[in-house]
Amino acid sequence: MFYNIAKKFMFNMDAEQAHDLAISSLKKTANTPFSCLYSHNFAKVPVNVMGIDFPNPVGLAAGLDKNGEAIDAFHSMGFGFVEVGTVTPRPQPGNEKPRLFRIEKAEAIINRMGFNNHGVDYLVKNLQAKKSDIIVGVNIGKNKDTPVENGKDDYLICMEKVYPYASYITVNISSPNTPDLRSLQFGDLLDDLLSSLKTKQKDLNEKYNKYVPLALKIAPDLNDDEVKQIANSLLKNNFDGVIATNTTLSREGVSHLPNGNEAGGLSGRPVTQASTVIIQKLSEALDGTLPIIGVGGISSGSDAKDKMNAGASLVQIYTGFIYKGPDLIKDILNDLIKK
Repeated sequence: MFYNIAKKFMFNMDAEQAHDLAISSLKKTANTPFSCLYSHNFAKVPVNVMGIDFPNPVGLAAGLDKNGEAIDAFHSMGFGFVEVGTVTPRPQPGNEKPRLFRIEKAEAIINRMGFNNHGVDYLVKNLQAKKSDIIVGVNIGKNKDTPVENGKDDYLICMEKVYPYASYITVNISSPNTPDLRSLQFGDLLDDLLSSLKTKQKDLNEKYNKYVPLALKIAPDLNDDEVKQIANSLLKNNFDGVIATNTTLSREGVSHLPNGNEAGGLSGRPVTQASTVIIQKLSEALDGTLPIIGVGGISSGSDAKDKMNAGASLVQIYTGFIYKGPDLIKDILNDLIKK
C-alpha cells in the first residue's frame, strides 16, 4: 500500500529527481522506526552461489544505489543481496541531463547516466557504515576519460579499495553509456583484464585472508560466437561467476512509444526475452561450470523462474522493482517456493 502511494507521487516527478528523492528518503529512514513503512520478512529460500550463502536468491541490481547510501533500507525490504555501483576510481558527474526516461506503457526505462557516482572512496565509507549483515556485491567500472586500453587500471584501483568490504565484485564492461566500454568484452582486451583481476584477487586474498568472488557483467546484444568467446575467457581465467545481462541498445517494442527512441540502455519488460536467451546460451557454453546471475526484465515470479530454468542460480531486479515495488520480491519467492 505504502509503495503504491509513493509511486503515484514519484511518477509525477522527473525520473531522476524521483530516483534521488527515493534514495535520500531510504538513507534517512534506514535503521529507524520509519523503516516499518517498507520492511518485509519473507520466507528463507537459501542458496549457495560462488561459495556465498544467500538467504534468498533475489537481489537488487546495480545502478539503483550507485553510492551504497541505502543498503540497510534495501535489506529491510527483504532482498537476499544488494549490488551497489557502478563505482569508478574518481567521482564523475555522468552524462548531461535529462538522462533517465520512463516508458510506462512498456514497463521500461531508458538511461544514459554514464556511471555518475561519488567515487570509490565515498562508497567505501558507506560500506563501512552499514549496520545490517546483508550480502553486498560491488559493481566496478572505469572513468569516462580513462582510455579503454588503460581501463584495467581503473578496475584494479576499485577492486583493491572495495575488496575488504565486498561479498563479491562485479566487473562491468557492458554499459552502453561509456564510450568504447563494450569493446572490453572481446579478444585480448578481455583476457588481459580478466587475467589481471584474477592475479590481484590472489594477492588480496593472501593479504586479507578473505576470498572475494569475481563476476563479469555482459550485454544482451551479443551473437552466439561472442557468447562462446566470453564463456571461454571466463573459464580460461577461472572467473567465479557471470551476470547476464545489462541493458540493451535495441528499441524493439518501444520505438513507437513516448521516450522510446531516447539514446541509452533499455531495461524492463522489452529486454526480458533477450536476456533469458543469453542466459540459456551462456549456460550451454559454460556447461554448468560457472554460476550465472540472471537480470533483465524480471517483472514477475514466472519471469524469475524462466531465468532460473535457463541456467541462472540467482536473479536481480531493477526496473521491475521500480514499477512493482517490494511486492515483486514476495511474488518471486512465492513462485520459487512452489517449484
